[in-house]
Order: sequence, then C-alpha cells, then structure tokens
Amino acid sequence: MAAMLQPQIILLKEGTDTSQGKAQLVSNINACTAVADVVRTTLGPRGMDKLIHDDKGNVTISNDGATIMKLLDIVHPAAKILVDIAKSQDSEVGDGTTTVVLLAGEFLKEAKPFVEDGVHPQNLIRSYRTACYLAIEKIKELAVSIEGKSLEEKKSLLAKCAATTLSSKLIGGEKDFFASMVVDAVIAIGNDDRLNMIGIKKVPGGNMRDSFLVNGVAFKKTFSYAGFEQQPKKFLNPKILLLNIELELKSEKENAEIRLSDPSQYQSIVDAEWNIIYDKLDKCVKSGAKVVLSRLAIGDLATQYFADRDIFCAGRVAEEDLQRVAAATGGTVQTSVNNIIDEVLGTCEVFEEKQVGNERFNIFSGCPSGRTATIVLRGGADQFIEEAERSLHDAIMIVRRALKNSTVVAGGGAIDMEISRYLRQHARTIAGKSQLFINSYAKALEVIPRQLCDNAGFDATDVLNKLRQKHALPSGEGASYGVDINTGGIADSFANFVWEPSVVKSNAINAATEAACLILSVDETVKNPKSESAQGEAAASAMAGRGRGRGRGMRRR
Repeated sequence: MAAMLQPQIILLKEGTDTSQGKAQLVSNINACTAVADVVRTTLGPRGMDKLIHDDKGNVTISNDGATIMKLLDIVHPAAKILVDIAKSQDSEVGDGTTTVVLLAGEFLKEAKPFVEDGVHPQNLIRSYRTACYLAIEKIKELAVSIEGKSLEEKKSLLAKCAATTLSSKLIGGEKDFFASMVVDAVIAIGNDDRLNMIGIKKVPGGNMRDSFLVNGVAFKKTFSYAGFEQQPKKFLNPKILLLNIELELKSEKENAEIRLSDPSQYQSIVDAEWNIIYDKLDKCVKSGAKVVLSRLAIGDLATQYFADRDIFCAGRVAEEDLQRVAAATGGTVQTSVNNIIDEVLGTCEVFEEKQVGNERFNIFSGCPSGRTATIVLRGGADQFIEEAERSLHDAIMIVRRALKNSTVVAGGGAIDMEISRYLRQHARTIAGKSQLFINSYAKALEVIPRQLCDNAGFDATDVLNKLRQKHALPSGEGASYGVDINTGGIADSFANFVWEPSVVKSNAINAATEAACLILSVDETVKNPKSESAQGEAAASAMAGRGRGRGRGMRRR
C-alpha cells in the first residue's frame, strides 16, 4: 500500500520527450540506415546522380556523397553523425564519402538483430573495434608502395589513381583526359599544402575537352575603364607589380571641413589631390613594371595613364587570384607605392589576354616559382560544370594523398572482399559471442562490391560468390580480384589499374566504425521542446527588432 502512495518524482520539465532503451537504439539504427539508402545508388562508376532542389530554388546535380549529405538538411540527431563522417572524409582524403556512409549504415544494420536479441551494445562495440584494428593492419599489409619510381612512372601511377576516382563521377567519360591534367596540376604546386594554389575557373560553353591547364595563373578580365583597349595585351618576361591600394582620384572624406579665406586657395587643394595620384602613378611606372595588378580599383585616369606608357593594368582582382599570382611570379603584394624595389616585383615568361568562350582571361604562364596551376573548365550547362569542379576537387585531393602516403590498394571492392575473408577466418579462432560479431562486421564489408554490382545492374549474388571463391584460394592469388564493371564478372583490379590510395580505405573503415560504435553506445535521447520553442521566440524577436532604421516613410496616397 505504501508503495502505491509514493508521489511521482518529476525530474524534467513538462513536455520533455525522453525515449530510452532498446527501442531507442533500434530507432537510431533505422534512421542511419535510411540515410545510407539515400546515397547507396551513387556508389561506383555506374552510380546514379541525385538532383537536389533547395528552398532558395538552387538546383544541384551531384554524385559526391559529401555534397549530397550536406544538402540533405537532416534533422534526426543520430543520423547527423553520418553527415559529419562524410564531411570529415571529404576534408581529410577527398574521396570515399559515399563508401564511408554506406559502411557505417551497414555495420549498424548487421548489429540490429543482435541488439533486438538482447546483446549488450558494449559487447558489439568491443568486437567492432577489434575488427577495425585488424582490418587496418590488413590494409597496411596488402598496400603496394609507389615510392622510389622515376617522375614519369610516378605520373602514370598517380593518373591511374585519379582515373579511378573520376570513373564514378559525371565526367567519367573523359577520365583519362582529366586525370593527366589533375596530376600535372598537383605536381606543379609541389610540396605546397595549400589547395587554393590550384585554381579552378569555370567558363560555360564548348565541350569538356576544351578545358585546359595553365601552368601558372589565369583569371577573368576584371572590370576596366576607358583607355583599357589601348593597353598592350601580351608581354614577354614582364615585371609584375602587385598592389593592395586604390589608384583613383579621391576627394577628401565627406566630413572634412576646410575654411578658405581666399578663393585662389581652393585651386591649390584641387591640385594637391591631382598631385597625389600622379605621384603614385609615376612611382608605379618608375618601378619598371609592365603589368600592374591591384586588389582595389584602378580608376579611369590611372588606366589611361598606364595605357599611354604601354603598361597593362587590372583593378579589383580577387584576393585569392592575387595571392596565387604572388606565389607563382615570386612577387609580394605592396600596400604602398613608395620604395618599390626589384625584389618585390614578380615576373613570368609570357603574359597575355586571351579569349576563352565569351570571356576574356588574363593568363600568366611560365612562372619561375611555378607553385601554382589553374584549370579552366568548359562545358554545356552550369550545373554540369559545377559537378565537374567537385569531381576534380576529389581527384586533386586523392593525387595529393597518394603523393604523400605513397601506397595504393586494389579498388573495385577487391580490398573489401579480402579484409572480409581475413576477418571471417580470424573469427573462427575466437571462442565466445565475439566470433558472431566479427563475422557480421566481415559481412558488412561486402556491401561495397554488392552495391557496385547492383548499381551496374549485375546479379550481385552471382558476382559475390565468384569473388568469395577467388579470395578463398589458399595461394592468395585472388587477393586483388574485384568487380569488373564492364563485363559483369570479376577481374584483377590491380592489373586493370583500378587503384586507390590505401589512406582512403583505412580512413573510411576507421570513420565508419567510429560512427557505428558511437550510435550503438547511445541508449537515451532527451528532447526538450521548451528550449526549442524558446529559441524560435528569440529568433522571431531578433528579426522583429531589425529594420527599425530611420528610413523614409512611405508616401501616403
């Protein structure tokens, strides 16, 4: 009786939604599986693209896992973890974003029946971590180094890595053309880690094969004043002056007040303003520079002044373009025109202004430091060029990674099948439940070759059986066999040059296991609706407070 009369203890605010226990875990797993199903069909060379239409009316067509995940705007708290691992894979390695989401989803899917049968999640997590460690070690063992080769050999090996990445993208049809372009661009920037040293400029029109690589810097012609037409448009070995100042006739600040006792003094003030600008322009000319670039405006007076002296100038150059010109030509951006010495001037072999499509481009080529490259992309539709840019970004990241961590593994699901076989074999040596968990982890890894077959329209069961048989050969000769996308059978991925840097695989398996373990370790979600509504009210009041400036009132009718 006493137990019945005990008052109910209220810990959380009224209306708080709490869900816990097994049901909560299964619900989180279902949410993550649903997210993985969205990107599932984009995997591999025969993967489909997604068209995403956002609330602003922008349309994005993409095959890139990270891009799709970012644009999906997922609200489920557990499923957001998959978005984060896709982003981290994109920023760390550049490729394998779909793989990482797919693996995490599959690990959770395999864990679900165990959770429903009452297995404690911590047992699963422990086994998954062990399996992950074993998988990474196996990747290191199977990886083949490309160190110590000559530059030409290295270039062809890197081009194969880039081609593997590009084969699953929209521009896969021209993968060899773009792969060699990407390798040249990455080798051009050398050991410089800054990705923005490779510029990608997009010009609608023409076809993909009209794209070209500039060993140097190229940017669109900036806004120019009258007098621009008279400037020379080509120089050989010019000196280049980079500025961060305005070369315009500027009046004093609006609130400056000058009192004059004599009207003739006014003329001296006007003359002073003219002298200031002429003094600046003279110093630019005396420096011996033939090309003057500034981040701020170069006015009509300066444009005409330079044109009369056969000097090319461009104002309002974008910050990153100016930085790239500085890196390529060996110049330094100046914030003053006083004391311009030769050391701060850059140079290049050829500067020219060239027509690309319906745009004019300023192109600096044959730069001495040569630590930059620019890819000018051509193509029909804007969305197509956007996707091509994203694809090239992935390929550039992959080639950089392959240069740094110079080991590659066989692609096409070969490495996944080999790790899966190895883990199944290892699981047999373990007594206890963890044998089952490691086995399920091994089964989850087979999702990559299975999905490659499904996306290409092959019979996945048939192909996987062939692969299992090949990988189970005791001699180990079948270790590099993967799915052959062209014939619907199996083939030696290594011999067919389907390679990927080992860091992509190990990073993907690591991140996917981490995410799966993180989701498995959550057993309760507490959602406070009050705080959500409070945030909404705060945002509404902040919006209401805006726009109270002293604007003109509307005219009454």
